[in-house]
Amino acid sequence: MSQPSFLLLILAPAAMMLDFRYHSNGEVASYLLRVNASNPNIAHLYSIGRSVAGQQLWVLALGLSPRHHTVGIPEFKYVANMHGNEVLGRELLLQLVDDLVRGYRGNETWSIQILNSTRIHFLPTMNPDGFDQADTNCHLSQGRFNRNGVDLNRNFPDAFAGLRGQADVDAASREAEVQAVIGWLKTETFVLSANLHGGALVASYAYDNSNGGGELVGQASLTPDDDVFIHLAKVYSRNHANMHQGGRCGDQGPFKEGITNGYQWYPLTGGMQDYNYVWAQCLEVTLEVSCCKFPPAHQLPVLWTHNRKSLLAFVRQVHLGVKGRVLDESGATVQNAVVEVAGRRNVCPFRTDKHGEYYRLLLPGKYTFTVTHPGHELLTETFSVPYGPDRNTALTRDFLLRRVAAATDDPVPILSSASSWSSAPDGSSTCALAALWTALAFETLTG
Repeated sequence: MSQPSFLLLILAPAAMMLDFRYHSNGEVASYLLRVNASNPNIAHLYSIGRSVAGQQLWVLALGLSPRHHTVGIPEFKYVANMHGNEVLGRELLLQLVDDLVRGYRGNETWSIQILNSTRIHFLPTMNPDGFDQADTNCHLSQGRFNRNGVDLNRNFPDAFAGLRGQADVDAASREAEVQAVIGWLKTETFVLSANLHGGALVASYAYDNSNGGGELVGQASLTPDDDVFIHLAKVYSRNHANMHQGGRCGDQGPFKEGITNGYQWYPLTGGMQDYNYVWAQCLEVTLEVSCCKFPPAHQLPVLWTHNRKSLLAFVRQVHLGVKGRVLDESGATVQNAVVEVAGRRNVCPFRTDKHGEYYRLLLPGKYTFTVTHPGHELLTETFSVPYGPDRNTALTRDFLLRRVAAATDDPVPILSSASSWSSAPDGSSTCALAALWTALAFETLTG
């Protein structure tokens, strides 16, 4: 190849260099590097860690401010190839990156609206070591596990195991890929997520597990946000070419409308979906996107067409509900304020992040919010929430907290310091403190 031709290849837009075939881990990394280099205004490539065998776990962020969070812009993520032999998801994410970049560079309204209003993180392969060992069989499990032979979707801390009093393993002793994702979830306040799998055609939603308590309704394990989860699953299923028909894989389902509660399908301990929801306040749906775990390469163009509309529609759901900040009387943001919605008692209460922000995915309707923080009066507000995805923004609603007067007969309990609220490896201490504060504050201020 002549030097001019070589230079033209290097300088060609990354979005013009992706074809429909299976890409090796090295090729995935090279493609992401090209996208990053060619689109510095909307792309940022970073690693969240390494696999057991030392391969980088690359994440590409796309958005108007790709390198850091912007207040008011929700964080969204797609994760694929958690099971190394379930491979369609990683190619779908590469195609989605290609599609969004092409659209943005081409000044297409749909892409500009998405990337101007959302920061999207793509982890095309969570299990690159497993992918290297995978064969092309549709149903066998070779390559499913990581290099240590561990199923990564059974390796996360499990809230229900903890509630049963079972000792949980410290996060540091978990698989390298799981540690990387746990650490990732602590760096960003993700609002919505999907985890792409293969071997079925269905959108599965939390909970995946149960301890037989109040969450168990019939054969399903329901979250306090069950209505939202059902909506999210249906958004993907109904926009898919045939997922909504249910039972398309023959040996799976039938799944009514192409969705299922995870526990009702089959109980699962240590799953990433429940971990995201319980401890990272991120609603995650598991998307089974192909009957065959390793579809023939010639089917990739059709399978991309089947999933493209769903992938884009699901991203827009990050704008459901309400978002905003919690402020004190001086206008400063308040971190770790608990923001609860009446009738939705989460295992870990949703709380503001380091920016003082909160995000609550909610369907249209009227809701009552309660906001609490040590040393401040309990705040309760009721208001209506519209449908945000069509406008590419959730309702913005800031909450203003007032400090408790210094002299009171029954002062509201005040925790010693903000450091008391920091997350333990499994997040349990934060949940316990938040729940304790909420209960004590409510009892003091209403009793």
